[in-house]
Amino acid sequence: MADDSRGREVVVPERLYKTVTVFSTLFAIVAVVLGFVALDAATDTGSAAPEEVSVPTAALGVGLIAAGGVVYAFASRFRARGMVTDKNSDDETSDNG
Repeated sequence: MADDSRGREVVVPERLYKTVTVFSTLFAIVAVVLGFVALDAATDTGSAAPEEVSVPTAALGVGLIAAGGVVYAFASRFRARGMVTDKNSDDETSDNG
């Protein structure tokens, strides 16, 4: 069980790690911002009556926010060779105090 978290990680070359990190973060940020813009448009800046709310646009907004979160979470599985994943790893010495 102690080695479970390492089984979820994907070790990739550093160049690929940087590419995945940059583009997944960019996509996640854009998706979340567009999701909030869609929610804002669906609710007419929060001033629309419940019957005036555009449900499809609101659903699109929530979906974009969720998609951004999912992409960001799954992108955190990647790591480059030599990256330490655990502060208390057995192969690392604790010399910081």
